[in-house]
Amino acid sequence: MASISPINGIRPPAASAGVGAASAAPKTQPAEGEKASFADMLSNYVGEVDNRQQASYEAIKDLIAGRSQDVLPVVNAVAKADLSFKLLMGVRNKVIEAYKQTMNMQV
Repeated sequence: MASISPINGIRPPAASAGVGAASAAPKTQPAEGEKASFADMLSNYVGEVDNRQQASYEAIKDLIAGRSQDVLPVVNAVAKADLSFKLLMGVRNKVIEAYKQTMNMQV
């Protein structure tokens, strides 16, 4: 079986347990009475996006290798990964825009 070569410095994720079993990063919940910081929330979401990307990669790999015959779970995993990545990029763009506006404020 041929391996996937890196594209523009992006390497395929490490192998995980299965199609839907992407390794979940431990989520740190704030103690009672504390509020979660924006950085923690963003970090958790980036981890979820990465898990969905890995799950879609594994689903595609299983379909190509013949371990899975059903296309619908593969399409579903890829669609979830695509949508979550697009949402992440939208949030990133809004954060950058807010930062630029803050830096351009007159003091």
